[in-house]
Amino acid sequence: MAPSRAARSGAPDLAWPEGAPAPAEFRARVWEQGRARYRDLPWRGLDDPWPVLVSEIMLQQTQVARVGRYWERFMAAFPTVDALAAAATADVLELWQGLGYNRRALALKRAADECSATRGGRLPETADELEALPGIGPATAAGVVAFAYQRPATYLETNVRSVFLHELFPDENGVTDRALRPLVQATCDEADPRGWYYALLDYGAHLKATLPNPSRRSAHHGRQSAFEGSRRQKRAWLVRHVLASDEGVAASRALAALDAAERAAGRPAVDPAEFASIVDGLAAEGFFTRDGDVLRA
Repeated sequence: MAPSRAARSGAPDLAWPEGAPAPAEFRARVWEQGRARYRDLPWRGLDDPWPVLVSEIMLQQTQVARVGRYWERFMAAFPTVDALAAAATADVLELWQGLGYNRRALALKRAADECSATRGGRLPETADELEALPGIGPATAAGVVAFAYQRPATYLETNVRSVFLHELFPDENGVTDRALRPLVQATCDEADPRGWYYALLDYGAHLKATLPNPSRRSAHHGRQSAFEGSRRQKRAWLVRHVLASDEGVAASRALAALDAAERAAGRPAVDPAEFASIVDGLAAEGFFTRDGDVLRA
């Protein structure tokens, strides 16, 4: 389906996909479907950018159903930027356990540290400034701008992508975000960007639950590799193991324990060189400190 130049109110030169519903029809359908399938989530309708940012970070590569209780627990412990900045890294990681992708927690802590030190505990108000903080990419920054500040932004994430692919590119494979982004930008409701993106998210979640996932037709879709037995799984195991000890853990004993756990699960023995590389990486990233052979959170 080749795009053609199609007029849209306020953007007459927008490249609109040929044969797709007209822009007004598309927007009306998204509003209708989104309102019908609205999800009442605890981080919605908030004007404070901090809890919105925490939710956006947690929702990266994690299903909504898993995020709810973690978000509420995390916000109870760290209700402000300054509260997270003042916290020990080990305490932050402990509350994050179970969500996976622990780098997100470290990046969020570093973003809070920076904002507490240089911005009086306040988050930036523009997407560009937000993206300059650790761990915040274009979609996360746009989410904060639209949801917390109620300002137009180009918020392109998996559920939003699914709606645009389903409605505007129903017969195409390999559609790029470069093709989608101007459409997302042009169709954002300037009067209610928050409500518009809620509608897109909820409609997209419905599509993914009831149809073959439209996002699979994106040029950027990739299947997640198996977790069990992976390097990611070993990293997560070691972080939990170190966090569970108040006195620190000898790396040699941690290797033996991880090796025993892997063998018990029917997986191959742990390669000592891979383990040493994992320890080096986690220490460099700030997950724990290393004093000789001893690892401490």
